[in-house]
Amino acid sequence: MAELKLTHTFDAKNKRHFLNNRLTVLHCHHYATLFTQLSLDAKDIVDGTRILQESTEDVFYNVLTAYYKENGITDTSDRIDIAVQMFSAIGMGKMVVAASDTSGGEIAMPHAYVDEGWLKKWGKNKEPVNFIGAGYTAGMFAAVFDKPTRTYSVTETKSKVMGADESRFKVTG
Repeated sequence: MAELKLTHTFDAKNKRHFLNNRLTVLHCHHYATLFTQLSLDAKDIVDGTRILQESTEDVFYNVLTAYYKENGITDTSDRIDIAVQMFSAIGMGKMVVAASDTSGGEIAMPHAYVDEGWLKKWGKNKEPVNFIGAGYTAGMFAAVFDKPTRTYSVTETKSKVMGADESRFKVTG
């Protein structure tokens, strides 16, 4: 199993955190759930959930592809291991890759930061809300398989906020 290597530095003067020399915003579940709710509330004005999901996809695609390149990681299983560890290391929860190949796969999230934060703040919801997790998953699949962003479509098929024991995501490419 490939092991993720992270270095954390803090620029005290400018109050900025860096992971592997990349500016990183550390946030809390209150903030993530609030802008997730905002993306849902703005549905008549903009497609906020799409924006949230695609921006997350773009960011983590760039983070992961840069990491793979800088560390010479070319093996698919090593790339998946690194992406799963990164998901946890940045505080997004626990991800399990149930299936994966260039055409898609399935992801389980027994612990999903956004879902668990949502439950603490607002309780259950009628629809899935983990657009950030879906975006990370899409970016991860694109990075792992050397595809461009928007290659993969990710749908949350089970959700902790809807009462499931874990969240699950179907990936199609």
